Amino acid sequence: MNDDHLRLLSSPAWRDYLSVDLLPWVLAELDVDGDILEVGPGPGLMTDLLHPCVRHLVAIEVDPVLALKLEERVKGTGVEVICADATMSLLPDARFSGAVCLTMLHHVPSEDLQDQLFAELHRLLRPGGRLVGTDSTDSPALRSFHVGDVFVPVDPATLGHRLEIAGFRDAVVEIWEASTRLGPKVRFTATKSTADHRGTDAR
Repeated sequence: MNDDHLRLLSSPAWRDYLSVDLLPWVLAELDVDGDILEVGPGPGLMTDLLHPCVRHLVAIEVDPVLALKLEERVKGTGVEVICADATMSLLPDARFSGAVCLTMLHHVPSEDLQDQLFAELHRLLRPGGRLVGTDSTDSPALRSFHVGDVFVPVDPATLGHRLEIAGFRDAVVEIWEASTRLGPKVRFTATKSTADHRGTDAR
């Protein structure tokens, strides 16, 4: 991420957006008594808010600098930080009751890798587990903001179908405007079938 992006994701305005608008929705969609996987926590503001509300939180971050900083900061809280590529995490099948991908999909370098991430998350979820996510919508302003960054925004019109191809069911995709006025977001949920006991069926 470029420096402007990292500053935004560490800012009071971003924390307000996460705590006021996003956290209540995320918690309402998840089984908070299970193990939750947070994908791409970045500086970790959502990690701070989420971990007191769930039984166990695992954060997986591909950037080694961000992962190390987060690991040092959450030491002793019970949060497990893993530095790894979430498209091929090597974590055990069906470990998690829920997974969250919050404003990070557009940092995955291609649609194919995004689809690989969806398939991997499907593998990692238990039957009945929920995937909950948001992402930024495409705009000239956001493309300018991501100069020097990867920026591959998801298309809301095709996202539901892509989640179904990865093995999920009951995908719900919507355009959502947060009260904190940080611009429209894509918001989505999907579920791993309770009848699906195959760890690698979506690969």
